[in-house]
Amino acid sequence: MTVPEQLVARSNALGADPRNTNYAGGNTSAKGAVTDPVTGSPTDVLWVKGSGGDLGTLTEAGLAVLRLDRLRSLVDVYPGVEREDEMVAAFDYCLHGRGGAAPSIDTAMHGLVEAPHVDHLHPDSGIALATAADGPALTKECFGDRVAWVDWRRPGFQLGLDIAAVKAANPQAIGVILGGHGITAWGATSEECERNSLEIIRTAEEFLASRGAPEPFGPVVPGFEALPVEERHARAAALAPVIRGLASTDQRVVGHYTDSDGVLEFLSREKLGPLAALGTSCPDHFLRTKVRPLVVDLPATAPVEDVVARLKELHTEYRSAYAAYYERHADADSPAMRGADPAIVLVPGVGMFSFGKDKQTARVAGEFYVNAINVMRGAEAVSTYAPIPESEKFRIEYWALEEAKLARMPKPKPLAGRIALVTGAGSGIGKAIAQRLAAEGACVTIADLNGDAAAEVAAEIGGTAVTADVTDAAAVQAAIDATVLAFGGIDLVVNNAGLSISKPLLETTERDWDLQHDVMAKGSFLVARAAAKAMIDQGIGGDIVYISSKNSVFAGPNNVAYGAAKADQAHQVRLLAAELGGHGIRVNGVNPDGVVQGSGIFAGGWGAQRAAVYGVEESKLGEFYAQRTILKREVLPEHVAAAVFALTGGDLTHTTGLHVPVDAGVAAAFLR
Repeated sequence: MTVPEQLVARSNALGADPRNTNYAGGNTSAKGAVTDPVTGSPTDVLWVKGSGGDLGTLTEAGLAVLRLDRLRSLVDVYPGVEREDEMVAAFDYCLHGRGGAAPSIDTAMHGLVEAPHVDHLHPDSGIALATAADGPALTKECFGDRVAWVDWRRPGFQLGLDIAAVKAANPQAIGVILGGHGITAWGATSEECERNSLEIIRTAEEFLASRGAPEPFGPVVPGFEALPVEERHARAAALAPVIRGLASTDQRVVGHYTDSDGVLEFLSREKLGPLAALGTSCPDHFLRTKVRPLVVDLPATAPVEDVVARLKELHTEYRSAYAAYYERHADADSPAMRGADPAIVLVPGVGMFSFGKDKQTARVAGEFYVNAINVMRGAEAVSTYAPIPESEKFRIEYWALEEAKLARMPKPKPLAGRIALVTGAGSGIGKAIAQRLAAEGACVTIADLNGDAAAEVAAEIGGTAVTADVTDAAAVQAAIDATVLAFGGIDLVVNNAGLSISKPLLETTERDWDLQHDVMAKGSFLVARAAAKAMIDQGIGGDIVYISSKNSVFAGPNNVAYGAAKADQAHQVRLLAAELGGHGIRVNGVNPDGVVQGSGIFAGGWGAQRAAVYGVEESKLGEFYAQRTILKREVLPEHVAAAVFALTGGDLTHTTGLHVPVDAGVAAAFLR
């Protein structure tokens, strides 16, 4: 393999195991010679993981490539630690050719250390030693002289110089523990470097396990033990919309719920409060979790309404404390405060709720706090947890370089941060709506009576799936609960589930009538009722969209059960728009006509029935419907999906109680 191929293989192997480093955390590098295309002479270059990449999924395209001589010449012009941020821009003048990733702040560490291969990682075991009050002594006890200690310093050019100096002074060392931060290892070959990284990580793990106290978080606090699974998840579903609404005060966020054994144990212990107040330490951790979490201080069995009231009090206190933290450390050059809401909320007996701009960011924030719990456990097991000072956390959280990185992020999609549930989304119109909402940035739950079809669509769009019979109130509530547990809450519901029975009045049975109304009239009511409860608990508004029909206003032949059920749905839109508007919940409808292609309803017999009514071949039904319209165009599922997006995508914020025809123009169905 080439040197870059070796580097990518090593990075992927290290990044595949969460014991070695967190998602998108750490960086790796290799040095080697290439032919300079200008001079034809060999030139030493550095390949290093670029800014923002993830080791587990790294490819060669994610590497920055720099000329080693120019990178090391920066030492001669380095203006000192007070101006070291200027060196990041200088890395661009060291690049070898075009393309590749942008160099990260850790580039100097890799280039200045005299070793062909270097790994910088964030293992929980290594950070536990790095954040222990007597970390230097514990490092010596754990590793002898094979691993040295480097005092805390914010990542940057000076840290690279520090590590290079420690390596030069300790030729026997295979790496270092970086105070408050992580580890760095090196080797003459890629294999040796990986071996040395793993030796540091595993040796630290074994040291903590053998040397550590059995209950580092203290004894269990009575009443704070984990609730039984079903009770725990029911309570989490009840609290999640409230917590997400609070966490969305400054900016709408998506949530993630974690109730792993390690989290629940931490939440049950005596040291929960004091340790959580100290906050996280590794920069990768608190950049995503904020400096500290919000911790509910009530027992697991406290009434839900008491927990909700306490959450609101604690949220107000948290925002005030965060604003005070910002004021304590900000200066004239600091970026504006980004938001004072918590990213992590801990509820004893229930679990952890983590938040971010999208599902991945929320999940990663939760994973990072689990890392932080592991770090605190390890540090407390052998010493006292002593993270970096609050002032240093602020310097990183409100670093100009971090602000510039955030500014480079792509503009969010219109539905970013929105959470949707679409019923009947395993096929046809519902599937098209789910696909469109996901493409516009929403997190989507696919609900369908056909669980396999729902799972297939969810896998395609990266959503979640639930098997749901909308005529069953318990099943509907379970679908809402599954959505809030998956994403933290709910913002957008599309009542699309339906079926069609086309018969003349005298052939329509009571069962036909009841089934038609149970699925569409009653089903829409049940879904809207359960969703509205969650939206009201959130307190940040929402959208409910009914997929009604042109038949809600058009009196078609042999269609009494279907048309009446659609008219019921259409009037629910008006009634609920009037009732829910005070909560910021908008209710609108879409009236399609004759969506034949891709329709589960038409494929299930409705198409044959309607074709018989109109005296055309079933295969020509779509064309027939098109010809009876003003525009002479066939209506497809994606046209209905476009109308749903138009109603919910942000341009019609003041519109509620509206029905949008998607029928290519049927004069008899004009709204008047």
